[in-house]
Amino acid sequence: MVVEVCAYSLDSCLTAQRAGAKRIELCGGMAEGGITPSAGLIQIARRHLTIPLFVMIRPRGGDFLYSESELAVMEADILMAKELGADGVVLGILQPDGSVDEVQTRLLVELAKPLPVTFHRAFDMTSDPAEALEAVIRTGAVRILTSGQRSTAEAGQLVLRQLVKQAANRIEIMAGAGVNSQNAKALAQAGVNALHLSGSTKHDSKMIYRQPAVSMASALPGEYEYIEANDAKIRSVVQLINSAAL
Repeated sequence: MVVEVCAYSLDSCLTAQRAGAKRIELCGGMAEGGITPSAGLIQIARRHLTIPLFVMIRPRGGDFLYSESELAVMEADILMAKELGADGVVLGILQPDGSVDEVQTRLLVELAKPLPVTFHRAFDMTSDPAEALEAVIRTGAVRILTSGQRSTAEAGQLVLRQLVKQAANRIEIMAGAGVNSQNAKALAQAGVNALHLSGSTKHDSKMIYRQPAVSMASALPGEYEYIEANDAKIRSVVQLINSAAL
């Protein structure tokens, strides 16, 4: 089983690789829940990683209903990711009624070829997960990242099991959101193809002077803290799912 780590920096990428992760989902914008990373980050991550690198294609935070101009940005970002050596891309587009936007998603899947596409947790915001699964399969995406339409994958295990059964090996189901060494075994036993986690830890800034009157951040992390992948957290999940007990 593959352990994929969501990383927001080169350091986190390297930590994840060292800890035994088999794939990286590279993102920018942690506060937004992950948006397209910079070209520079993609380039340098590709240079240093030996494991597959999937790049998030998301023009902004918020919902997954995109305008024509936002879709144009996503197209350009897919081409950029391909040029910079990405092994795959991650995206998701919805209709106003909460269904998968098959037309636009299929267009981006075709544009990304020969790179494979993961349909991200926009899936968890759909109105009917069973129909959404079939829709994503029709788009040509190879994988769905989902928490089983709950805040955490642990809470969504029932739906995850249903999706695995319905998918019947036509598409990979990857469980993500709140994955850790305490719940990884149960999630693996749900039959999913992969686990997705950040395995992160918050660190205090090394700044000595701290301006008390100004805050530049609208959400955490703030100016005087940062979050990076943690070797021990990732390694514990990797070792658990690689153990003979599973």
